[in-house]
Amino acid sequence: MNMEYNEIVTQVIEFLGTFAFAISGIRHAAAKHFDWFGGYVCGIAVAIGGGTIRDVMLGATPFWMTNPFYMICTALALIFVIIFAKHMEGLRNTWFVFDTLGLALFTIAGIQKSLLFGQPYWVCIIMGCITGSAGGVIRDVLLNNEPVIFQREIYAMAAVAGGIIYWLLDDIGTPIEATVIISFLLTCFIRFLAVRYHLSLPKLK
Repeated sequence: MNMEYNEIVTQVIEFLGTFAFAISGIRHAAAKHFDWFGGYVCGIAVAIGGGTIRDVMLGATPFWMTNPFYMICTALALIFVIIFAKHMEGLRNTWFVFDTLGLALFTIAGIQKSLLFGQPYWVCIIMGCITGSAGGVIRDVLLNNEPVIFQREIYAMAAVAGGIIYWLLDDIGTPIEATVIISFLLTCFIRFLAVRYHLSLPKLK
């Protein structure tokens, strides 16, 4: 019963993360003046890229191949952006929030799916980081931009921190609901804090 409940929680998180990440990818495509199809491709790249890499590494069928909802969800995100485009101009903070929400949600989804496959927690944290950030790397490559994880701002490390707190909370028997919420909030908080105060890791010299 607990495993079935965890699967439901994982699916809900992935659905929410898909919509958030799809909007983020479509926004970047719009900044490059891509057409609608190009925007959809970029939205898909962000929404399913990290999860696909995770599933291949876990030896599972990629999640989007078992449920068409993810493709439909990305299409809805595209329609949403098209309809409300005039109202979204200049809302950079809104786009940043969508990207951060997607990062946090997909990090948790990656950890939970890895746990379902019996992986140790150190692997689960890596898988969570891949799930949350790899889609953005694929998007940036398609757009010929420097991948965000290689820039100064803290991105993937926020996912790692969220994964570590998930591990610690689960290890002491914290209910799954509280674990998910705290991990989600911590990932978002670190990302917001880093951008607000221009925090970054030391440069490699």
